[in-house]
Amino acid sequence: MQRLQAWFPTFIYGDRLRKNGARLFNRELLQECHQLRDFDDAGRRWSARNYPGGYTSYGSLDKIHKMSSTFIELESHLNRHARAFARALDWDLAGRGLVMTDCWVNIMRHRTAHSLHLHPLSVVSGTYYVATPRGCSGLKFEDPRMSRFMAAPPRIATARAINRPHVTYPAEAGRLILFESWLRHEVPSSPVRSERVSISFNYAWS
Repeated sequence: MQRLQAWFPTFIYGDRLRKNGARLFNRELLQECHQLRDFDDAGRRWSARNYPGGYTSYGSLDKIHKMSSTFIELESHLNRHARAFARALDWDLAGRGLVMTDCWVNIMRHRTAHSLHLHPLSVVSGTYYVATPRGCSGLKFEDPRMSRFMAAPPRIATARAINRPHVTYPAEAGRLILFESWLRHEVPSSPVRSERVSISFNYAWS
């Protein structure tokens, strides 16, 4: 037996949404994201209070996968990746499936941030990137053991990636990230002036 072994890993899934046609598909999604923002008066008011500087449909229109053929197509691609993630986690779905329950748009402008949070009442959550200007913020994950470190000393500056308390996945248009919904994450303040556009979603075991 090896002297040092790793147990209880935290898995994060990242891949391209589709092999071909992603650029054209993203243009269609981007157009609809902007149209949604222009139409969604309630969402803009909610964002002004809860998402300063940016726009999200989370507080107003969070089922857009049921409203648009473009987002229905997005859901069909995401479903394939969600099933692959479930297989990688060795989940026994007991004859049930993973069903997308929520889907919403996020448009981050300069200095917009999304503070540390998790997604209760879901099993898989994720983000798909539509527009990612150079230098925009990535998706930052927190070590889920953080609250149990107690009197542990800090990590050295050259700590291996697997031993760092945070990991950041870069935002890249055409790619998606999936993670278990209990994993806390955030998007740091956007340092660029161009809009960073993403679509977030949740899955339930149903």
